[in-house]
Amino acid sequence: MAAGMGSRYGGLKQMDGVGPHGETILDYSVNDAIRAGFGKAVFVIRKSFADNFKQHVNAEHYGNKIAVEYVYQELDKLPAGFKVPEGREKPWGTNHAILMAKEVIHEPFAIINADDFYGRDAFEVMAKHLMTLDGTKGKYCMVGYRLENTLSENGTVSRGVCETSAEGLLIGMTERTSIGRTANGIEYKDTDGSMHPLAADATVSMNLFGFTPDYFEKSEELFVEFLKEHGQELKSEYYIPFAVNTFIHSGYATMTVLKTTAQWFGVTYKEDRPMVVARLAKLHEQGVY
Repeated sequence: MAAGMGSRYGGLKQMDGVGPHGETILDYSVNDAIRAGFGKAVFVIRKSFADNFKQHVNAEHYGNKIAVEYVYQELDKLPAGFKVPEGREKPWGTNHAILMAKEVIHEPFAIINADDFYGRDAFEVMAKHLMTLDGTKGKYCMVGYRLENTLSENGTVSRGVCETSAEGLLIGMTERTSIGRTANGIEYKDTDGSMHPLAADATVSMNLFGFTPDYFEKSEELFVEFLKEHGQELKSEYYIPFAVNTFIHSGYATMTVLKTTAQWFGVTYKEDRPMVVARLAKLHEQGVY
């Protein structure tokens, strides 16, 4: 998912060359995905920066080792009968972004954020699990990370906070916004402005999910219901956690929470950039890349 405009970062994060040789974070993700056995990369972008994006990202850039497709997340990409409310400026969220790829994905697939570094082991764990899902429906998965390892020192973040069963299945996921470190520990701000604590070892989603193709049809049906209720709101977003929770609670799907030894990091704010540059440089020094 690379359609974000990087308003907090001050530019297109997905195009920023933070590696020692100008590599973007997305370059590392695609490289790790290729090594793990993925066969196609689908980039969800916006038409407004498509030309610049394609100049950098293409099959040749990755040594022609992976097929490349582009799809576009735009405001007006809505089911029949719905229109964009006057005054709305942003697309409809992460699960809307997934729906843009419906016509080009017909096999088990993983989704990621373009500006997050997930680590090689996370892709290997995901690929291994997805290979067991071909031909199934409603058996989804995700890679879970420890909350305290996913925060920014330069501002608040949004995370899907997960509740899991003893069997490692997701019970529910709640999208929490404005999460950050405070004098009281780690807290998030509610819609009414009140602060609430979160455990440092809470399992959170970083949008590294694995789905089977039936997810598109089910998500499209749910999007229609979402738009009926929230379609006239200027800032409503159709988040992945909302869809996943709905499918789990209805009994349609299960979601296995996969464990990884990988370390996540990302660039939410421009102040995060030096840390990312340093960590990638160290990985190169260690011979990982």
